[in-house]
Amino acid sequence: MKLFIQKITYIFFMLFIISLISFLAIHAAPNSFFASGELNPNITKESIEHLKEVYGLDKPLYSQYFSWMKALFHFDFGISFASGKAVKEEILSRLPITLTINVIAMVFVFVISLYLGIKSALRQDSRMDQSLKQFSLFSYALPSFYLALLLIIIFSVNLGWFPIAGLESIEPKEGIYKWLDQAWHLVLPIFVIVFGGVGSLMMYVRSLTMEILKSDYIFFAKSRGRDEKDIFWHYILPNLAPPIVTMLGLSLPGLIGGSVILESIFSIDGMGLLFYQSALSRDYPVIMGILIISAFLTLLGNIIADVVLLKLNPHFKRAEA
Repeated sequence: MKLFIQKITYIFFMLFIISLISFLAIHAAPNSFFASGELNPNITKESIEHLKEVYGLDKPLYSQYFSWMKALFHFDFGISFASGKAVKEEILSRLPITLTINVIAMVFVFVISLYLGIKSALRQDSRMDQSLKQFSLFSYALPSFYLALLLIIIFSVNLGWFPIAGLESIEPKEGIYKWLDQAWHLVLPIFVIVFGGVGSLMMYVRSLTMEILKSDYIFFAKSRGRDEKDIFWHYILPNLAPPIVTMLGLSLPGLIGGSVILESIFSIDGMGLLFYQSALSRDYPVIMGILIISAFLTLLGNIIADVVLLKLNPHFKRAEA
């Protein structure tokens, strides 16, 4: 119970610090949504002053921040400058597709990385190991935006196998065909995320596995005649679990941050595209709402990782205490 209270206190404290820094940084940026001649060259100074009064931008900066924080405690992120809709509605309408894409991709990344990383370590310096290391370097070095454009040109434009952009075909589908159509649209975006994430994580798993294989208990297990499959399930995988769980928890904030470029290229109406459009238009309420959610996901990922580690490793609990 004491640990739980400490974690909750930590989350609120960090959210306060992050929100304050983000708020000051955004308002220190040059120009604004209501700057004359920026987005609407015909807007008058009187109209700008009226809009600033409506949105509370005529108040001192500290007053704006505390008003925003007060609304935030009621889960009110404010009103979008661009659309005039509630920021909460804008985010909730786009969050599901971003989470769906990235959660599916994350599952593939971790499963493939675990399998290939362990295989590479068990076959150290073999031809397969050399090939996997070359693949890892290629995966890590290839920019995701370049790969996305390359896949679109080859498989969408030239071959016509996959849709170029969007989530649905021009002709609307119903029932299960609608889900299949959306899944077909997501093949290329998910592949780009998986390809870009497997390389570095696979090498991380390989490095951890090689350290485990040098342990004394692995030597004694082999001396007792344990086969490779038995060693994998009873020795390697349990010892890989804690660092992998930590990595999984730290991957949660990337669900939004990593989607900005990808959703812009594939014209997917998700959180990444919303953040990109809001940044271009200086839509402060939307930017702040997305930043707070990203920060919350980061902290939530750490908490979830700690809770899982408490179950996997009893010594972790004593260390926390």
